[in-house]
Amino acid sequence: MSMRLALYWAPEVSDPLHAAASAWLGRDAETGAALPQPGVPGLDLHALTADARRYGFHATLKPPFHLATSYAAARAAAAELAAAVPPFALPPLRIADLDGFLALRVCEPCPALHAFADACVRQLDAHRAPPAEAELARRRPERLSARQRGYLEAWGYPHVFEEWRFHLTLSCRLSGEQRPVLHAAANAVLAEAAGRPRVVRELCLFTQAASGAPFLIAERLPLMGQGKDQAFPPNVLNLRPL
Repeated sequence: MSMRLALYWAPEVSDPLHAAASAWLGRDAETGAALPQPGVPGLDLHALTADARRYGFHATLKPPFHLATSYAAARAAAAELAAAVPPFALPPLRIADLDGFLALRVCEPCPALHAFADACVRQLDAHRAPPAEAELARRRPERLSARQRGYLEAWGYPHVFEEWRFHLTLSCRLSGEQRPVLHAAANAVLAEAAGRPRVVRELCLFTQAASGAPFLIAERLPLMGQGKDQAFPPNVLNLRPL
């Protein structure tokens, strides 16, 4: 199947961060609509956000994968997981440099968030088709640590579990001259909305219809767990520090 599915977190439509970040990237992943972007003197924001715009504003929980089963089967597994997870508080977000990219990151560790990502990776893996050799090669395994290479082989992605870092991408990799200018512009547009406390209440299913196509939010599955002890099935509970 050419379609890919991903499990992401994205702010709720009513959250001011959804509108602000969608405008920053130039596209609303909820509707697919193109949006006018703010001007950044001396920089081409449209070019600097091209990759992030295609993926849509999001934080990765389980990276995009081709389906070994069907969308309906994977959706049912994701819904079962979401039904077991209670909503939880997300610390305020701030703009940070992440390996040369600008991204929003949490201000403090959030074990519930990390456990949520671990559970998504594990619980949906039966629905993931193994990546092609070309996909694995694009991850540049020769540059990865031994643990990352092991995760790439086992889970199709090197940055899971201990290697996972929660982030919402805001740009491509920037030069030293571009970084402070774009950081200041992003801070002016996004900092107020990003810095608000919020609650994670949804698991978002993003789909990509074909290679190179933009990702869209297919469904928002509500988190419906009732208490701490019901947050995750025992076999996937795996709290790890950020």
